[in-house]
Amino acid sequence: MMNKFSIQKSWLANTVTTLNVFCGFLSIVFASQPNFRLASIMIIAAAVFDMLDGIVARILGTSSRFGVELDSLSDVVSFGAAPAFLIYKAYAFQFGGWGILLSSLLLIFGALRLARFNIQVEDLNTKGDFKGLPIPLSAMTISLFVLSFYHEDRIIHPFDNMVIPLVFALSLLMVSKIRYNALPKLRSKNFRHKVILFVTLIVILILAIISSGEILFYILLGIVLFGILRKFYYLILNKKDENGNGNKTPENKIV
Repeated sequence: MMNKFSIQKSWLANTVTTLNVFCGFLSIVFASQPNFRLASIMIIAAAVFDMLDGIVARILGTSSRFGVELDSLSDVVSFGAAPAFLIYKAYAFQFGGWGILLSSLLLIFGALRLARFNIQVEDLNTKGDFKGLPIPLSAMTISLFVLSFYHEDRIIHPFDNMVIPLVFALSLLMVSKIRYNALPKLRSKNFRHKVILFVTLIVILILAIISSGEILFYILLGIVLFGILRKFYYLILNKKDENGNGNKTPENKIV
């Protein structure tokens, strides 16, 4: 039986998760107005809350199967429906029914990835790498693309030529078996590594401000491409990626 303190801990962790899905809903609202800048920012904010709920759950020790399901339901809204609607309103609407189909791939393949993850989770405390492109990374790539290259009521040329290949690539990568590394845990790093990590984050933040977010898109695109290149590296050298089947468990939330 849960005591009063456990209930309070669960409520706090779940609140962070609901802020994730609320930001996803706001993104859809802003995209419909249309205010694509705020819509993109809300997806990024949802990703921040998605990261924070794992930190809160880890500190409070509230990981559970319910939390995994709640996190996935939030993710399918914030990182599936929201970026799909955003790219439809910002670009794909001009293709009519084909544009709807194209945009929906981000939602459909994102939901498939989350469903695959949920049936594979066995140990809620297991931390590892991702199998397939994480859906928040896909969503942030789309949002930063729109944030960086949508000007004067359109996605500027020649970046408009990237939209269709980008949507197809992100969608297929989410259901692939390509390994992507989980973020490093600060508590597992020594002081020197922590300093290097924080300095790197500060430099990235400064570059993002100077470039109006464009540099962050290229950084995320680099991460996406790195996973593909590493996969080809192992295939060419006929080596087995011993961590290739790892999955990362969302560290959320209620008991």
